[in-house]
Amino acid sequence: MRHRKSAKNVDDKDKIESPNASDREKVTTSSSNPKFSSRRVFVICMAMRMANSLLVQTYFNPDEHWQALEVAHRIAFGYGHLTWEWERGIRSYLHPMMFSCLYKVLALFHLDTPLFMIKAPRMLQSMFSAVGDLYLYKLSHVLFGGRAAQWALFSQLTNWFMFYCFTRTLSNSLETVLTLVGLYHWPCIRASSSEVHSVSRKWGLLAAALACAIRPTSAITWAYVGILELLVTRDRLNFIFLEVAPIGFLVITLTCLLDRLMYGSWVLVPLNFLKFNFLSSGGDYYGTHKWHWYFSQGFPVMLFTFLPFSIAGIITSKQRKLSGLIAWVLGLYSVLGHKEFRFVLPVLPIALMFSGYSLATIGKPDSSYGRTKDSIRIKTKCPSKKLLAVLFLLATNLPMAFYMSLVHQRGAEDVMNYLSKEALNGKVESIVFLTPCHALPYYSTLHHNLPMQFLDCSPSEEKGVLDESDRFMMDPVGFAAEFAKNWSLPSHIVLFDSQEKLLKDFLTSHSFQEERRFFHAHFKVDRDLQASVVIYSLKDQ
Repeated sequence: MRHRKSAKNVDDKDKIESPNASDREKVTTSSSNPKFSSRRVFVICMAMRMANSLLVQTYFNPDEHWQALEVAHRIAFGYGHLTWEWERGIRSYLHPMMFSCLYKVLALFHLDTPLFMIKAPRMLQSMFSAVGDLYLYKLSHVLFGGRAAQWALFSQLTNWFMFYCFTRTLSNSLETVLTLVGLYHWPCIRASSSEVHSVSRKWGLLAAALACAIRPTSAITWAYVGILELLVTRDRLNFIFLEVAPIGFLVITLTCLLDRLMYGSWVLVPLNFLKFNFLSSGGDYYGTHKWHWYFSQGFPVMLFTFLPFSIAGIITSKQRKLSGLIAWVLGLYSVLGHKEFRFVLPVLPIALMFSGYSLATIGKPDSSYGRTKDSIRIKTKCPSKKLLAVLFLLATNLPMAFYMSLVHQRGAEDVMNYLSKEALNGKVESIVFLTPCHALPYYSTLHHNLPMQFLDCSPSEEKGVLDESDRFMMDPVGFAAEFAKNWSLPSHIVLFDSQEKLLKDFLTSHSFQEERRFFHAHFKVDRDLQASVVIYSLKDQ
């Protein structure tokens, strides 16, 4: 009885829900440190993610701008480019609408300046990311105990890829947040959960439904979780007909109504998305990888030096449900030809949670964890092995995080930031981008309704037909000469230095001169080295 009373007091301090009485006792015995209450954890995460968002100044994936901010800018200000995905109805307006509301607030208070237009969206995403960090901590606390939860949070905050990607305005980032929130609320995920907690599960269902509405591929994750729930729950019919069906119907209905309003006609985005990406392999247009890429390269690169700790945590924790979820997601995504790091971002925090478990056990005898893995004792001094592990992880991940966030491929962002300020001062009339398509941000960063033109790369209905971007990359001189026959002479041209070398004579003959040059990258990614981005302007500008 004394033990239960003590556990209750700690639970009041930590304010972390547990699925049942036994879990609550297990959680609270592992950490009684009031410094790590949920509220304080959230404040710490919020401060770190906001700083994180300010440090991210590089270009990673076009979707961050072109499928989120560009669409939001068009909604809020009436101009912005919609890519071919929006013409075919395979994207929902749910995700861009959040940033559109942010833009409206900025405009209302006359804060839509170049600085705020660039920083505010990532700052908003950093708030969502802090929620994801909190729920990673809470889920780890429930499964492994407070001490392991602290190390899981350490892993999450210091992993280079989470630092690099989590505060970006990609739909995958918000999907990851919703995945962490949802997993925490699903009874089947929590250890030794034999009772059905309908209120918690409904919150989990809502998070899952929203994740699927934002990214239909999130259904891969929730199909696995839903099957687990069906296996352990006693009221399967209630679960399906009184929880899954109503919540799913509500979210689908509201999303369809929003898309109906924005598209101007009824559009079933999940169906169109399924047809393009799975039934027709439309994503393969943007490149394919070997089936094993996620296992052999993609996910190991994301985990980086946390990989051995995550593997050790998976083996020793015996949390087969979550390790199975990682394998399930990586396995199904491996079936698709087109693969990207960000696609499997939602399961990266789960792998890092296992890393946190492993770190918490370093320097402790096997008997102190075993089946009662939440009996971690807080020591006043960090064991030498653990200290070396921490220093190793920091020394390998922080330089990588800072380099990728501050240096690699920053020219694309710097160019548009510069042009935005120049346009504000009336020094830019029109821009042509002689670059691979979507290689730079667009109106959402420029924030001026000026004529702009970039090389199109929409998938062709006919196989073997090259788009403008591909034709330009194959023959920059010939394409530019033909392209210039039909253009309205721009005031500025933007291009990478690798094409600039070939187009020097072309630019000179059309009275263009170099205005500014911005460093972009030290090494190539998927094309020839694009060391810098160059802005050329008409000589009389």
